[in-house]
Amino acid sequence: MKKTALISGATSGIGKATAILLSKNGYNLILTGRRKQRLDDLKSEIEASSNAKVFCLNFDIRSNDEVCKAIDSLPKDFKKIDLLINNAGLAMGLSTIQTGDLQDWETMIDTNIKGLLYLTLKVAPLMIDQKSGHIINIGSIAGKEVYPNGNVYCATKHAVDALSKAMRIDMLPYKIKVTQIAPGMVDTEFSTVRFHGDKERADKVYDGLTPLYAEDIAEIILFVANRPKHVNINDILVTPLAQASSANVVRNS
Repeated sequence: MKKTALISGATSGIGKATAILLSKNGYNLILTGRRKQRLDDLKSEIEASSNAKVFCLNFDIRSNDEVCKAIDSLPKDFKKIDLLINNAGLAMGLSTIQTGDLQDWETMIDTNIKGLLYLTLKVAPLMIDQKSGHIINIGSIAGKEVYPNGNVYCATKHAVDALSKAMRIDMLPYKIKVTQIAPGMVDTEFSTVRFHGDKERADKVYDGLTPLYAEDIAEIILFVANRPKHVNINDILVTPLAQASSANVVRNS
């Protein structure tokens, strides 16, 4: 019987790449995101290239009411969620703490922390009831260390790091797996969003190096999800070869 994976933030980047890869490796999919047309397009793409069943949930993860309504609306065939991938997340702005933008801060906190909590609070009890499941949280190297002007984003990803460790303890009695995957520099829409749509500035982030790509993280997610029942991978920090830490990057001259 096929397993079902719920992927938040599936409309681009790591979420989209993971959806495509899982669909070709025995998973049905519940895809969530705010951009309905992108969800619909991804559903069509996956169903045309695999035999996976896909159900889309169009809502804003920052709203607990919307999260609850969305999960409650799942049809019977999608009620058993085997794999929850808390992928939705973003960075907004790059500034010192004293010059930060309050709206950017609230967007990051509401998405990266509260959105992850809302979705986990709704799905974890289902996994406990069915006596099986796996939660994968997409963290960041920013959850392991801080870097200049990354203050609030780093704080939100440090929260994901702590929550992943705490979830592992909380889910232990129920034999539900919990994993955090913390990537370094990944070339997705991440920097474009951070710089409020300034593509030119975003592209410079990856100048002179080969970053990770969304497909690289998707392959790690698939590997982690397909370990034997007795194996739980707790935490993975992955960077491109050119990056040793958030502050140590080698670029071609």
